[in-house]
Amino acid sequence: MQTYLLSQQFNIRSLAENSTACPANSTICNGTSCVLPEDNFNETLSIVLSTVLTVMLALVMFSMGCNVDFKKFLGHIKRPWGIFVGFLCQFGIMPLTAFLLSLVFNVLPIQAVVVLIMGCCPGGTASNVIAYWVDGDMDLSISMTTCSTLLAMGMMPLCLFVYTKVWTDSNAIVLPYDSIGISLVALVVPVSFGIYVNHRWPSKAKIILKIGSIAGAILIVLIAVVGGILYKGSWIISPKLWIIGTIFPAAGYSLGFFLARVAGLSWHRCRTVSLETGMQNTQLCSTIVQLSFSPEQLELMFTFPLIYSIFQLLFALLILGGYRVYRRHRVKTKTDVEKTEEKEDSKSTSTHAKINGGFVTNETK
Repeated sequence: MQTYLLSQQFNIRSLAENSTACPANSTICNGTSCVLPEDNFNETLSIVLSTVLTVMLALVMFSMGCNVDFKKFLGHIKRPWGIFVGFLCQFGIMPLTAFLLSLVFNVLPIQAVVVLIMGCCPGGTASNVIAYWVDGDMDLSISMTTCSTLLAMGMMPLCLFVYTKVWTDSNAIVLPYDSIGISLVALVVPVSFGIYVNHRWPSKAKIILKIGSIAGAILIVLIAVVGGILYKGSWIISPKLWIIGTIFPAAGYSLGFFLARVAGLSWHRCRTVSLETGMQNTQLCSTIVQLSFSPEQLELMFTFPLIYSIFQLLFALLILGGYRVYRRHRVKTKTDVEKTEEKEDSKSTSTHAKINGGFVTNETK
C-alpha cells in the first residue's frame, strides 16, 4: 500500500490569491502539486464496520437456524434433489449467464473477468433472510447455502478455468480459500446453535426468529448503505457494467425459479431456489477482486460487486412485495369463498328445515 497519495492539482488563480495554498499537513510542495499523508480514516471505518456487521450477521444466522427442523434438514441431506437443483443453478446457470452477458455487451477483458467471478461465487446468507419472508423452505435454504459455500472450494476454480480462458489466465485470479472457510464457519456454527435451540426450546426459538428476521432485513439494507459510503469514490464506471449488474441478478432469480419448477419442486421450494440462485456472496467477490488485480485495474471494475449487491437486493424486495400482495389477495379470495360457501350451506339448511317442518337431520348439521 502506498504511504502517500498525490492530492488534487491547485489552479494558478488560487496560488496567486493565497501563497499557502497547500494544506497545512502536506509533506512536499512542488509548484502546483502537493503530497499529503494517506488518510487512514476510511480503512479504520471499514475494519470497525466489518467487525460489527460480522457479529450482527452471526446473530441473524443464529435466529434463522431457530426456524430449521433438524429432521427435515437431515432429510434434504439424505435426499438431496432440491440441493442438486440448486447446485445446477449456482454453478451451472450463473457462470454461463455471466459468460454470455460479457460476450453480448463486449466489455473489457478485465471487466468480463469480474462479472465471471461474481457468477462463480456461492450463494449469500442474505437469501436465507429473504427466503423466510417469502415463506420459503428454510431447511432447503440453509442446506443450499452451506453446500454451495463448501462446494465453492472446488467449483470456483473449475468454473473460472473454463470460462475465463477467453480473456485471461485463470492462474492470475487469487481465490481466498481462508475467506471461503471463514464464511462457511460463520454460517454453520450460529445456524447449528439455532437448530439446537429450536429442538430444545421451540417456544423461545419462535421469539428469537421474529426478532432475528427483522434484524436481518435491517442488516441487508445496512450493508448496502455502508458499501456505498465506503466506496463512494468508485462509482464512476462503465455504463455497460451498470446494465449487466441490473440484468444479471434478475436473470438469476428468473432462471433459478424456472429450472426448479421444471425439476418438479413445489412452489415454496421454487421460491427458495430462485433466491439462492440470484443472491450471490458479493463480499467474497470483492475480496477476490482486491487480491487479484492492481489498483489501475481495480478502477475499471471494483464497483461491480456493489452494483450487483444493490440490484440483487432491489429485485429481492420486489419479489417479496409481489409475494406479499399475492398472499394477501389469495387469503382474501379464499376467505370470501369460504363465507359464500357457509351462506349457501346455511341457506340450504334453512330451506331443508322448512320443507321438513323444522326437522333438521344430523347429516345436514
